[in-house]
Amino acid sequence: MKKQLFILGASVIIGLSGCGNDSSHEKPSADKNKSMHDHSEMNHSSSGEVPKGLKKAENPTYKVGDKAVIKADHMKGMNGAEATIVGAYDTTAYTVSYTPKTGGKKVKNHKWVIQEEIKGAGNEQLKPGSEVTLEADHMKGMKGAKATIDSAEKTTVYMVDYTTTTGGEKVKNHKWVTESELSAK
Repeated sequence: MKKQLFILGASVIIGLSGCGNDSSHEKPSADKNKSMHDHSEMNHSSSGEVPKGLKKAENPTYKVGDKAVIKADHMKGMNGAEATIVGAYDTTAYTVSYTPKTGGKKVKNHKWVIQEEIKGAGNEQLKPGSEVTLEADHMKGMKGAKATIDSAEKTTVYMVDYTTTTGGEKVKNHKWVTESELSAK
């Protein structure tokens, strides 16, 4: 009897602990910073694979293995987190607005999609207002979605590992943080 109760108790604890880590049902509160979107559908971590044609930065401010502090709030728990640089690449980073292919409301000013994640973008920087098709899959419904370029910035983008400041979730190979969104540790 004690063994059965122990197994039942352990099962309940394991089941409940899984519920605490599911942020996919969180909704942003109305008083949150307006630049932060509901990124509960975002693939915080990635395989680390980079788009074809993306070139490593020759002389980045932050080199692979360096530590830096993230000064961006693309998602909950990112701002103020200590990051380890995993990769540094020279490209153009875009903010884009798009409606997910999976439905739902329009995502405005998503940061960041890079030149190499836009179908047929070539080498020329795209202008705000340009209509494009996304090849990035940072968020559910993003890949293949039609988007509008909101802004463009020629910069070094970084792939980073970090632990969130809210709950300690470990994020590996996060795409992308721009150089201006990092500060020395």
